[in-house]
Amino acid sequence: MKTVVITGSGRGFGYEMAKEFLKYNYNVVITDINEEVLKEAKKSINSDNVYSHVLNVCDEESIQAAIEDILEKYKTIDIWINNAGVSQPDKYIWELNTVEINTILDIDLKGTIICSNKILPVMIKQKHGQIFNVEGHGSNDALIDKLSIYGTAKRGITYFTETLSHEVKKYNNIYVGKITPGIMITNFLFHSLGDKEKLKIDEKTKKIYNILGDYPQTIAKFMVKKIVNNKKNNVKFMWLTNRKAFGRFIKSIFIKRDLFNDKK
Repeated sequence: MKTVVITGSGRGFGYEMAKEFLKYNYNVVITDINEEVLKEAKKSINSDNVYSHVLNVCDEESIQAAIEDILEKYKTIDIWINNAGVSQPDKYIWELNTVEINTILDIDLKGTIICSNKILPVMIKQKHGQIFNVEGHGSNDALIDKLSIYGTAKRGITYFTETLSHEVKKYNNIYVGKITPGIMITNFLFHSLGDKEKLKIDEKTKKIYNILGDYPQTIAKFMVKKIVNNKKNNVKFMWLTNRKAFGRFIKSIFIKRDLFNDKK
């Protein structure tokens, strides 16, 4: 069986991807910095093919220890998905303090870089493997107030992933790609810096999210199918394409969605 490791998979998009990979007969390693969240996720999934490991993507020793533990259990790591991330507090750049800025950049950007740095030697040695990094607001040209640092981190993810795919192209069967999930209705929208601060979503924003957004399980199903069938380097798997977004706006004239119903 092949093995996939997903960072930040105690809940949300990573958690839903974990469940999807099980359908393709993968060993699935879920990771999260929060041990209690991780325990609950493993219990909820309830599969012998799921292994959990507490992981701090900002800590080199934590990443290395996780990799060694996973390799001891499963021998290979076939896919590594850098999904861990936090949202920005509802503040302009000049309202953020240094701790908040560093937290966002450390988790959303540096975490992906360090994890890739540590897992690539393993994949080169075993002569195969795939790394996928998650894009977000900032990866494109959109500008939204109070998402400056988060957007900067995600713009960095895009460049880093493209550079990484360029550097590994000399290795056969090692592929690096991007995942662009679009707008997902998860805990991420309601809390910044992990669970440290609650975010309030205004009605105008909710209206847009109801048109363009989706639940993570819907997007996870699409993405995982793409990933397990991938045979190319420097790919980009995008859920909310321009064509789909345009169609959603047209459809919203006739059909109203309420994705926030029962979502807290």
